[in-house]
Amino acid sequence: MFTGIVEEVGRVVLCEGGRLSLHCAKVLDDLTLGASIAVNGVCLTAVEIRADGFAADLARETLDRSNLGDLKPGDPVNLERPLMLQTRLSGHLVQGHVDGTGVLETRDDQGITVRVPKELDRLLVYKGSICLDGISLTIAAMQDGVVKVAIIPHTWEATNLHARQPGDRINVECDMIAKHVDRLLSLTQTTVHRD
Repeated sequence: MFTGIVEEVGRVVLCEGGRLSLHCAKVLDDLTLGASIAVNGVCLTAVEIRADGFAADLARETLDRSNLGDLKPGDPVNLERPLMLQTRLSGHLVQGHVDGTGVLETRDDQGITVRVPKELDRLLVYKGSICLDGISLTIAAMQDGVVKVAIIPHTWEATNLHARQPGDRINVECDMIAKHVDRLLSLTQTTVHRD
C-alpha cells in the first residue's frame, strides 16, 4: 500500500529482458530483498539491491498495463516505499496496481491534462483522487475523457512531471474505493435484472 507521495526521482539504468534496473538513493534506506516499491506508481518487488540502486522483474501483466516497458536508460521515474501504518497518510490509498495508461495532452508548471482510457472514465470524479505515474493528485476538471489536475511547484520539481512531454504514456490508478463501489453496483444491477 502506498500514498502517492513521491519520495525520490530515480533514473533508469537498464530496462530489458523483463528486468528494470534503477539508480536511486533515498528509497534504499530500509529496502530489503523482496520488499515492495512503487515505480511510476507500479508496485514492484526488489529482487536485487546495490549501493546505488535496485532492480525489479517486470511481469507480462505489468508491461501490458503500464508505461514501464517504454522506459530507456536515463529516464526519470517516481519512487515511493510502501506505507507504514503508523505514519500520516498525506496522499490517498494507492495499491500500485495500475489500471491502464493515459496519454499526456498538455503540461505546464500549473497542471497537466491526460486523456484516460474510456473504461476508466466511470471511476473518476471531480475533486476525487487519481494516481498518475505514482503521484497522488486531485482531479480539477473532467471533460470528454480528459482529466485535468492542478500541480503545485513542489510536485512539479519533486517528481518526473517536468520531464514528461505531450504524447507520453502516463500510468493511471483510479481510487480504490471507486473501483469497489463500481463492482458492487454492477453486481447489484445484475442481481436486480435477474429477478
